[in-house]
Amino acid sequence: MKIIQSKKKIIRILKGEKDLGFVPTMGAIHKAHIYIIKKSISLCKKTIVSIFVNKPQFNEIADYKKYPRNFKKDISLLKKCKIDYLYLPTTKQIYPFGYNKNIKISSFNKKLCGKFRPGHFESVVDVIDRFIKIIKPNKIFLGEKDMQQLKIIEEFINKNQIKTKVVGCKTIREKNGVACSSRNFLLSSNDFIIASRVYKLLYKNKKLFIMKKNILEKIKNKIFQFGVKKIDYLELIDINKQTRPFKKKKKYKLFVAYYIGSTRLIDNI
Repeated sequence: MKIIQSKKKIIRILKGEKDLGFVPTMGAIHKAHIYIIKKSISLCKKTIVSIFVNKPQFNEIADYKKYPRNFKKDISLLKKCKIDYLYLPTTKQIYPFGYNKNIKISSFNKKLCGKFRPGHFESVVDVIDRFIKIIKPNKIFLGEKDMQQLKIIEEFINKNQIKTKVVGCKTIREKNGVACSSRNFLLSSNDFIIASRVYKLLYKNKKLFIMKKNILEKIKNKIFQFGVKKIDYLELIDINKQTRPFKKKKKYKLFVAYYIGSTRLIDNI
């Protein structure tokens, strides 16, 4: 595994790579990252992983500061995965002339997390676009746990005729059902039990949501009883109707965002 911090060097090294997989991360590597990385390794001749905590996509500076960072552990885990390259850029390398505030993305941005995190998805797409221009991967691998993000990035890439193919990777869960996330490192053991109860409740009741049973308030009340502090949203959405090209087949996902203490968790089931 080659660790590269120079933008010029990474461009030079990757020039001419014809079967390159890219896994963007913000570090705090966990088993879902490792699953995605292994997927890239199985489908591509070479794999590059980036670690970059992207400040613009955080709506609150406190959230950015408390985001879990453990580069030594991350590097150790990535070495075991036997990836080819690890790119650790500085903010100046990614944003030499500041952020792109005029980036145009899918209207799906206005729903779910977009309602509560203004500018978040624009910042995510901006940084991914910048990484793709530097790395020029054949495939980019993204987790389905962040389904809204995945769909928005995929539409942006298709609309702008970028040659990189988006590969969605299934949500990896802990034994208790909680979706693997870097934010899980911020949870206490009791918080983790609460998150598990939320997942199991929603999984059990998804069919009732699809059947349009009027159970939303009842489910929300149960979630609060578990010890959840706040629910940003709990919505059933046909994801095939959210980003172009629209598909006729209905594919429902139950989306949730909620707070346990000051930690915000998202999932889709």
